[in-house]
Amino acid sequence: MYKIIRLPAVKSATGLARSTIYKMMSEKTFPAQIPLGPKAVGWLEAEVMDWIHDQILQSKVVTK
Repeated sequence: MYKIIRLPAVKSATGLARSTIYKMMSEKTFPAQIPLGPKAVGWLEAEVMDWIHDQILQSKVVTK
């Protein structure tokens, strides 16, 4: 089952600003939005959570 979350929930979960989210989407470094209607979009919660998980893993990588 899929859960779609809207921008306020994405911002809250990631701590990112709207402009940063859209910039990262254009750079293909953040999950793409899904159209919900003529003027509504959302994100798959699982994709956003996976992105957060990847950021955590990258922060734990020790460079030598």
